[in-house]
Amino acid sequence: MERSDAAAALAALAQESRLDIFRTLVHAGPSGMAAGQIGDRLGLPSATLSFHLNQLKHAGLVRFRRDGRSLIYAAEFGAMNALMRYLTENCCQGDASACIVGGGAADLECIGR
Repeated sequence: MERSDAAAALAALAQESRLDIFRTLVHAGPSGMAAGQIGDRLGLPSATLSFHLNQLKHAGLVRFRRDGRSLIYAAEFGAMNALMRYLTENCCQGDASACIVGGGAADLECIGR
């Protein structure tokens, strides 16, 4: 992942509603969720939701498909994983073998340092 792509993704996620939307879509899994369901779950008006979904789409963090009259949004797991790799690629001074995952999925700790 390029630095500019990482910055765009982080900027998109630096807004509370967009972070909530993205986390909701990650939880929904690859099948995604209809826009109306996202709005209902998070209590967001459709115009607000549409704006935030477009920001996330522009940052490459979500994709959508049409299913009849509904738009189904899903997290771009490849982009999410690329961002996580970018953020952790220099963990433990670049020695990835020295990094271990702690109690949470994102808890990294250096051993032997």
